[in-house]
This record gives sequence, structure tokens and C-alpha cells, in this order.
Amino acid sequence: MSELLLPPEHRYAKRIKEQLNEDGSELSILNLGPTHPATHGIFQNILLMDGERILEAEPTIGYIHRAFEKIAENRPFYQITPLTDRMNYCSSPINNMGWWMTLEKLLDIEVPKRAQYLRVIVMELARITDHIICNSILGVDTGAYTGFLYVFQFREKVYEIYEEICGARLTTNMGRIGGFERDWSPEAFRKLDVFLQDFPAAWKEFENLFERNRIFIDRTVNVGAITAEQAMAYGFTGPNLRAAGVDYDVRVSQPYSSYEDFDFIVPVGKSGDTYDRFCVRNAEVWESLSIIRQALEKMPEGNDFHADVPDYYLPPKEDVYTSMESLIYHFKIVMGEVPVPVAEIYHPVEGGNGELGFYLVTDGSRTPYRLHFRRPCFIYYQAYPEMIKGSLLSDAIVILSSLNVIAGELDA
Repeated sequence: MSELLLPPEHRYAKRIKEQLNEDGSELSILNLGPTHPATHGIFQNILLMDGERILEAEPTIGYIHRAFEKIAENRPFYQITPLTDRMNYCSSPINNMGWWMTLEKLLDIEVPKRAQYLRVIVMELARITDHIICNSILGVDTGAYTGFLYVFQFREKVYEIYEEICGARLTTNMGRIGGFERDWSPEAFRKLDVFLQDFPAAWKEFENLFERNRIFIDRTVNVGAITAEQAMAYGFTGPNLRAAGVDYDVRVSQPYSSYEDFDFIVPVGKSGDTYDRFCVRNAEVWESLSIIRQALEKMPEGNDFHADVPDYYLPPKEDVYTSMESLIYHFKIVMGEVPVPVAEIYHPVEGGNGELGFYLVTDGSRTPYRLHFRRPCFIYYQAYPEMIKGSLLSDAIVILSSLNVIAGELDA
């Protein structure tokens, strides 16, 4: 049998024997995962260790692979949204909005400006919660638990806003083709105002806890560094690419949902190490807050929360009970009987972790002919063995944490 076909632990066993024959040193195999608190998800790394030093690493994925793409190819377009929720569940609304925008691109639907601004607000809230989770957990992995406990109360406040908008918190299933299923309530805007008032001071305190903390700096500076060339070769996007010094953001390079109407800075790092990834995400939170405020200030008057597309937008339920036309539309939409064009499209959005893309091929039927999710975590994780090679085991933990690999998005 070819050595490449052997499981990594068998190949490593041969290496251990060779190493012992050469100089008598003692190597060992360590399973980091699949069920390990430091991996923050169900995935495995088989490490060849020389004491605390990592000589080689081989990742294993697929422990929670749910075949989302194949399931999607057997579902009407509306029923695919809950699948997107369960990829990067730390920022579900971005996944939802990205899917709706893909369908709107397919169907050539123009979304009202107000609905676009509402989408921007909810996507930036999702980006903030994603970065809260990533950076506060990175603090936990370096031994600092206080920051995590302190800022997580604001994640809860964002979830309360989600609840007002759509009735859900984590896996939101938010929105519809053409906009939202209902207009935002006054209570949603009130809770948003409270969040914008209270959160900035807390986030500033969070930054002060870490950015000049000697222990945190020692644990993260020059740890897990990746060059811009390496990052681009792997296909990095999002904060992990920008931390390496590459100024690329889908919201700027390919604006969607009227992002071109807003002024914001794209934070960029230099060294591509764990500390830079942390700082870039911190800075992005401030830019997200600025974008939300701008969207509220520029919000058009009226109640245009969805496009006028009766072929794709469910009529009010009370009308379905009393109007034959509404009942027919409701039936056709739910059963996927409305024809779609034959097309091949790709639509990216700037997810919490980077470029989240939807590659959709349709054949005119009620389900996609082919649907592929471009999942940034799947790409980052391929670089992980190279990034931890030669590092200490404790470094491998913080490197993985700073990449923000979400198992649900990795496996899909």
C-alpha cells in the first residue's frame, strides 16, 4: 500500500520509529480533536509532536458534514434559507441575505432602497456579533476570561433585535426574496438605538483589556503569521487576508445592497499574525457601528420593506384565507411552481469570516440544478497545518482561535 494511503497516525508511527533509530529522541502523536474544548468545533488535527513542538499536522474534517449542497438541490428555493443559517451560525443573517441577493440577481429583482438599508443594518449587526465571539474567545484561549463575559451581554442584545425583526435569535431564517417578510417594529429600532448607545464604551474597554496587555501580546505577536502571498495562494479573504496586508473587501470591490452609499475604512494589518487578526476584527467593529449609524440617518421614508414581486413574495396570511388570487400565489410560491430562468450565476457577500459566495446553476425547474457554497472557513483550515508547523501546542490553540474556523461552515 502507498504510504500516502495510510492513515496519518500510521505514517507518523513510521516517522517515530525512524527518528528513534537516528538520535534516540522521543516523538509522539497527539489528537487535537475532534472533541476537544480548544478546537471550538468538531474537527480533528493529528499532530506529530517533539515534546511541545509540532513537527507535522494533518487535519481531518467532515465530522458534521450534512450534505447541504445536495439537500439544497432537492429543495425549492425558499426552503434553502434554513440551510444557510447553519453554516456560520455566529452571523446567520449575512448568510440569509447573501442567499436572497443571489436569487434576486437570478430573477433580476430590484430591491427598494429602504429594504437595502435595513439589510445593511442587520448584516453589520451580524458582523459585530461574529467578531465579538471570535475576539472574546481568543481572549479565553490566552487565559483571560473576563473580556468574554463582559462583551457577551451585547451579543444577547443583538439577538433581541433579531427577535423583534423575525422572531428568531441564532438561526434566523430572516428575510424574503425582495426584502423582509414584514416591516421592522418601533421596538426593534428602539433596541437598536440602545445598543448603539451602550456598546461602544464596552467595546473600548474590551480593547483596553487586551491590545496593550503584555501577556496577550506575548501570546499573539509573531504567532501564526502568514504572508500576503501565502494567504492569497490559499484563497484567504476577509479579516484573515486583510490582517496579512491585502486591502480586499467584497463590500468595496463588488458593492451590493447599496454599500457604495456608505463611507467606511477597510482595516488592514501588516504581519498577518494572530495579534493582527485580533486588531483588524476590533477595528472592523467600529466601522460596522459607523455604517449602521449612516444607514439610520440616510434611511428613506415610507414602508418599502420589500419589492413588488407577487410571483415570489408570499401574500399576507389573512388575504390567503379570503382571496382566491392570494391563495393561488401562496400555493405556487410554497410549492415552487413559479418558473425561474435557466442561468449560471455567482454572488458573493462579505461574511463575518470573509467572502461567502453562492454559485447557482438553474435549469428552469423548481430546485437548483447545482448549488455550491463558497465557505471561507473551509479555505482557512487548509492553511492551518502550515501555520502551526514548528509552533508550540499552546500556539496552535490561539492560531486556530484567531482564524475563527466555525465547524458548521467548514463542513456544511
